[in-house]
Amino acid sequence: MKDYVLVGDSTEDLNSDVLKTLDVRIIPFSYSVNDEIFPFYMDERDGDIKDFYDKLRKGAMPVTSQINPESYKKFFEEIVKEGKDILYLCFTSGLSGSYQSAVIGADMVMEKYPEARIEIVDSLVASVGGGILLYQVDKKKKEGLGIDKLKTWIEENRNNTSHWFMVEDLFHLKRGGRVTTVEAMIGSALKIKPILSVDEEGKLVVKSKARGTGKALDYLISRVEEEVSDFGIMHFNIGNADAPEKAEKLMEMLIERGAKPENIFISSIGPIIGTHVGPGMAAVAYVTNL
Repeated sequence: MKDYVLVGDSTEDLNSDVLKTLDVRIIPFSYSVNDEIFPFYMDERDGDIKDFYDKLRKGAMPVTSQINPESYKKFFEEIVKEGKDILYLCFTSGLSGSYQSAVIGADMVMEKYPEARIEIVDSLVASVGGGILLYQVDKKKKEGLGIDKLKTWIEENRNNTSHWFMVEDLFHLKRGGRVTTVEAMIGSALKIKPILSVDEEGKLVVKSKARGTGKALDYLISRVEEEVSDFGIMHFNIGNADAPEKAEKLMEMLIERGAKPENIFISSIGPIIGTHVGPGMAAVAYVTNL
């Protein structure tokens, strides 16, 4: 059996120190600010993410773009030349056309290299949900799962990935077409914090609203409590869009309920997702039924 490489992408927000422990290669999505294009790799080369959010607060309107088939082809081909197969955990098709681009890019490589095998798996998750799923997939690969069994494991467990997050308002999501105008109106009232999740099709859904940050964080934790029976064995990925105080509060609340500090990752929301959620977003994600 040929060795294979696990590939993720930079929509899968995960603590950079944790990411370094994974045996995974990241293909970068890109964003642009004032027509200047920046690839995002999720490591130190990307600079200070706080600078990105400071620009948003000052009115910058960044734009993201999906990876095109040719870029996927180039990335996959370099791995195939090493004599290895590929399993790519791709950003949800519910929010991007990148899955189809990846399939096209993979087909081009496999046409050129008939012995190559490239499996593209639609994660149906996003952001910290993608990060925690990638972490669990890497664990399964290290346990010895071959490419077929790991692909099946992902397909059976991707909908067990829970995402709960709050945003300051829905302006950025509305601007990017991720929520409707009616949904965006939820965030128009003073101090109302919209609560969102990702459904089984990998699409964003507005689940509730809370008055004030404290009640919004309480709501997130209440949903975790409904889904998690044993906090002591669960891994949690807490995300924040330049809102470290919210992340620390969520961590405290999880520990109070029995979560182990070493099983909690605090991850910055990178510019790819940050473009659409805006500064101040906070999230918690985990994979149940493992």
